[in-house]
Parts: sequence; structure tokens; C-alpha cells
Amino acid sequence: MAISSGFPPLLKIGVFPCAVEARLRTTFDLVDLHELDDTADQRARIQGIVTRSNYRIPVELLERLPNLRIICTNGVGYDGIPLSYARNRGIVVTNTPDVLNKAVAELAVGLVLALLRNISQADQFVRTGAWQAGTFPLGLNLAGKKVGMVGLGRIGKEIVARLLPFEATIAYSGRQRQDVEWPYFNDLGALAAHVDILIVCCPGGQATYQIIDAQVLDALGPTGILVNIARGSVVNQVDLVNALVNKTILGAALDVFEEEPLADSPLSRLNNVVLTPHMGSATHETRMAMAELAIKNLTDFFETGQAATPVAQ
Repeated sequence: MAISSGFPPLLKIGVFPCAVEARLRTTFDLVDLHELDDTADQRARIQGIVTRSNYRIPVELLERLPNLRIICTNGVGYDGIPLSYARNRGIVVTNTPDVLNKAVAELAVGLVLALLRNISQADQFVRTGAWQAGTFPLGLNLAGKKVGMVGLGRIGKEIVARLLPFEATIAYSGRQRQDVEWPYFNDLGALAAHVDILIVCCPGGQATYQIIDAQVLDALGPTGILVNIARGSVVNQVDLVNALVNKTILGAALDVFEEEPLADSPLSRLNNVVLTPHMGSATHETRMAMAELAIKNLTDFFETGQAATPVAQ
């Protein structure tokens, strides 16, 4: 049953931070996926879906919701949503761009520093008492490093803005050359060969599926590192594991993976990787800002028929 605001109930897909879910429930009646039964009456009442961008929504589920009008994801990525199907049915898809850019950029720089300075290993070195028996190995400077951006959208530019004060130099690749001062490469292998650090921050989806493969990693070389805060699908994970094991590249820092959560993977047993649990936007401030924009998308749509930040379909 819809709550007193008059908005229809929403199907909630995925786990949200408690504060975010509580905020959503101040405006909407949420139906958890496991609560969705097979009664035609309940399914007919669902006109919207609220989800997070690291969940996949199967077409089979959408087919069970005859009156679905909008899918609202809390996140910038929407590669888990079947856009063609939604377009054909006239279902609006929205995301929450811009409000998470700074948090993701901060994590990207943190991952670079953690890898270059071996921060995870240094923490254990102190905690285990190993410091009393010897000195910790030297790390690497970020200053003076060449950084290649695979994608130079809004998040990519935020990352660059934080790297420049470290005296890093920038190059980039993307769908097209932009009006920026940094060198542009239309070939990923050439970009990888040019830089010390390759940061992946492009959209997911078929167009970028496994574009970081053995050839690109070979070009990055034995002193190069890979950082991925985009989507796990962008990197061929088998090729990456082989490159890390064989020291084809120096190391990798990953916030996203082919399958999430990461289960039993060779990545978790390697000492030249830094792993985080898809936490690019995971700050209190950012997640609440995302929730507010998601709520605006939903309320605007149900009140006026126009969402605030629809994605191109």
C-alpha cells in the first residue's frame, strides 16, 4: 500500500546504508525484493524501482512488473540495467551523477598512494612487531609519475585535479579528444606504454568490456601499476592475475571486480595488490547526497513526469 504522500510503492533492490534506507522510507513505501510475491495485485502496484549501481536487474524481473515506470539507481553507473528493454517499454532510467565525483576521486588517489607507499603492508609491519626486527622496504614517489586516465569524464577530471598538486603529469584516452592541455592517446596500448600509472575511470558496458587486457598490461610494463575505480567488467581479470603473478606489471589497486563480492580469488592472495570493497562513493556525506538526488528523481517524475537526471537511452 502506498504511504500517505500519495506516491506508489517502490521495489527496493540491494542493500542500502541504514541512514539512506531510513531517508527513502520517509517518502516512499519500499518493498524488498524477497517480499515481492506472485500476486498480480502487488506486482501491479509497483511503479518504480530504487536500486544501487552495483546490482544487476534482470529482464525477467521487469517483465513481472506490468506498471513499472521508472528505475532509479543510487550511483553513476547503470550498466546493470537493461536499457534497451527499458527504452522499448518506455521505462525511465535515472542515476545520481556529480554528487559522488569527489568521493570517488579521493579514493582513487588514496589507492594510488596505498600502492606506491605499501601502506597496507606497512600497517601490518607495525602491528605484528616486525618493525622491531628490521626496517620496512622503500616505496615509490607519486611526484614525477606519468598518470594515464582511461576515461576523462567528470570523475576523471576530479581525479586529475587531485593528482596535479602531487606533481604528476597527465595523459588520457577516451571516446574523443577533449579541449584540455594533456596529451591524448586513441590507443590504450600506446597510453599504457607512455605512463607509470594507469587509472581506469570509464563507464562500464559492452563498449568497454575487458578493454584492459594482456596486451595493455604488457605495454604498462614491469614498473607500471593499474588502478580501477570504474567497473570490474572493464578489466580482463584473468589477464590481470597473470600479469600480477608473472610481474608483468608492478601492482594493482582495485575497488571493483568481475564478480562482487569478491570470493575466493587469486587476487586476495597476492601481495602486490590493494583491494577495497567497491567503496568509491561510500562516505556518509556522499551516500546521503545520492539518496537526496534519487528521491528528487522519483518525486519529480511521479509529480511532473520528468526526472531530474535521466540517463540517455
